[in-house]
Amino acid sequence: MATLTIRPPNDQHERLKALAARRGTSLNKLFEEFSARALAEADVEARFLTRAARGDVEQGLAILDKLDRHYRRARA
Repeated sequence: MATLTIRPPNDQHERLKALAARRGTSLNKLFEEFSARALAEADVEARFLTRAARGDVEQGLAILDKLDRHYRRARA
């Protein structure tokens, strides 16, 4: 396992410690959670951009219009 040193401002450090305590976890586990979430978001964005580059804009807009019409009918 690698070691990473971060140096947040003192007030931020105290707030992060309090957040970890409220969640019943350590700062280390809290940052593992944050980093896992950030990496998952980056992976989703990369997949989206890859698919978007291969996609058909007109077809995508047509699908969104269809979803919008369906949503509006369901709420009426």
